[in-house]
Amino acid sequence: MSGHNKWSTIKRKKGAADAKRSKMFSRIVKEIMVAVKESGGDPDGNAQLKVAIQNAKGVNMPKDTITRAISKAESDDANYQEMTFEGYAPGGIAIFVEALSDNNNRTVASVRSVFTKRGGSLGTNGSLSFIFDRKGVFSVSKIGLDVEEFELETIDSGAEDFQELEEHVIITTALEDFGNMQKKLDEMAIEVENAELQRIPNNTTALSVEASKTVLRMIEAFEEDDDVQNVFHNLEMTDELEEALAGED
Repeated sequence: MSGHNKWSTIKRKKGAADAKRSKMFSRIVKEIMVAVKESGGDPDGNAQLKVAIQNAKGVNMPKDTITRAISKAESDDANYQEMTFEGYAPGGIAIFVEALSDNNNRTVASVRSVFTKRGGSLGTNGSLSFIFDRKGVFSVSKIGLDVEEFELETIDSGAEDFQELEEHVIITTALEDFGNMQKKLDEMAIEVENAELQRIPNNTTALSVEASKTVLRMIEAFEEDDDVQNVFHNLEMTDELEEALAGED
């Protein structure tokens, strides 16, 4: 199992137990609204909106909540701007924060505060470009799936990494193949539970369990901010850390 997918697996399990439902819904509602503002409210003619709706269904968001988000975006003057922040956590762990905000000053102040209070440092945009690659990541349920045949089918559409978990299959593609894979899965009538662009670290850094927990607390502080959509990092999920976190559940 590749390093980044091992971390994604653990994060997925921990996230399922720890994530607040309201935060998940808020994040996806913003994705829907941004997609509608960009290209309209018809998912058949708006690939970005189609992906956001799929992700909403993947976390069991009610249909009327999705409809309200689309309607609000079509009638609301509020505009969310994409913002990114790059810096380091204690121990030299690289942190990449993605946000959607309708108030840039508020978001900048909040993100800077977390870096400062948690012993990290906010850097300049582009400073971590050598550490992370942007990849497409798709999560598909294994129910009723011939996994071996499915893997062969997706390779031609750009699958770089194919990981079989207990209940899901995770496909990773290059950034430029994200749309091709989405189209292929649509053609195969495969229900995608989640599809998104992630920043995957080229290498990871291992810290002691206690130092790792300090970094994870910093990451959680970012994730609790309403403006923050995603937090990526290159902390290595060691067996010792995995065991320590499992003991906290």
